[in-house]
Amino acid sequence: MSLTAISLIQRVSRTDVVPEVTRPSTILAGDPVHTAWNLEERGNLFSGIWQSTPGKWAISYSEWEYVHIHQGHSILTDQNGIETHLKAGDSWLIRPGYAGTWEVVETTLKDYVILA
Repeated sequence: MSLTAISLIQRVSRTDVVPEVTRPSTILAGDPVHTAWNLEERGNLFSGIWQSTPGKWAISYSEWEYVHIHQGHSILTDQNGIETHLKAGDSWLIRPGYAGTWEVVETTLKDYVILA
């Protein structure tokens, strides 16, 4: 395999990636801890793996995000009170303009790709 081929493909894995640990700024319930293994940051494109412990916080998307849920259960509730349950095996697109809350019911692990 050539060096060029190796540099143009990357396994999505937490191995050898230093995690970034944060908490949301608008916590509404619980004490959610976010851990992100950021794999790609190129211009306005970001991707990696994200995990959160239980809790609830306000969200407002100005970016486009694709998520694939590996573990856990989260509930996104929009400003009209409509709930969307995110569970293991689910894939979702969250578009700019989505606002409401994100609640982690069971620790959630997801892959993400964000286009800001």
